[in-house]
Amino acid sequence: MEDKNLERTIQEYVPGKQVTLAHLIPNADREVFTKLGLAEDGNAIGILTITPSEASIIGADIAKKSGNVQIGFMDRFSGAVVITGEVSSVESALRQVNSVLSNVLKFNVPEITRT
Repeated sequence: MEDKNLERTIQEYVPGKQVTLAHLIPNADREVFTKLGLAEDGNAIGILTITPSEASIIGADIAKKSGNVQIGFMDRFSGAVVITGEVSSVESALRQVNSVLSNVLKFNVPEITRT
């Protein structure tokens, strides 16, 4: 016998304003650069994942303006940003992105991780 009063609940994930990943790969292996199609400018890779995804444009701009880094990849649909450069420049760029997004746009930001 079927229950005609059956209710269904639909849950939907709505991301807030956040940086979900801020990661530094210092002294990355050259093969990683090659496999990702990145120019081998510098020896470090910085990875950011930002939501809403359109804010990746802002994050990439902040990173670029922060110093001597290159934008290796940016996707305004997934929120992914990859930057390259020397370790200190990439780390500084990640810190600057976190700082501006947190303090100016009130995003939640993580600690920068490093492997």
